[in-house]
Amino acid sequence: MPTTSPLLASPDDLAAWLGVPADDPKLMQALNAASSRFRGAVRHHVTPVVDDIAVLDGNGRRAVLLRAAPVTAVASVALDGEPLTEDDYEWSADGFLRRMCGCWPDRLRCIRVVYTHGYEPVPEDIAEVVLDQARAQFTVVPGLTSMTVGGQTLAFGAQASIGVTAQWTSVVERYRLNAGDQP
Repeated sequence: MPTTSPLLASPDDLAAWLGVPADDPKLMQALNAASSRFRGAVRHHVTPVVDDIAVLDGNGRRAVLLRAAPVTAVASVALDGEPLTEDDYEWSADGFLRRMCGCWPDRLRCIRVVYTHGYEPVPEDIAEVVLDQARAQFTVVPGLTSMTVGGQTLAFGAQASIGVTAQWTSVVERYRLNAGDQP
């Protein structure tokens, strides 16, 4: 099954947990879904993106926040279509873009940034929760909380009923960007 984004955990690691081949279509579907779910929750791509283009609103302040982190390089910044020099701004890995002389204008869509961002390799705590989520998606029947087969009863834990574990929630909070605009 082709993916449009790199997986956030190894199919081989998931296969070892599940006892199925790493190229099993259901395994790959579960891993793709868990990776996509994590990306959506943290609101950025997580893995490296080279020369991403962001058009940002000015805020009348010295700094604006880029949409993804960690930032590893800034190739160019333009203000109202005019290129700025590296002496005109500075940036941080956390995604702050600061104007060196004055403030960014308080105008919509006036800043264009070409930058590179993402984790390489994927942090272990992200891979771990994505594997947990993929295992649950692979094994749990949606809507089922327990099942009896023969003389054995299998009950699914909190993850099956609420969709995520406390560990998932903690890791999402650690890597989520731009959360201040959420209620």
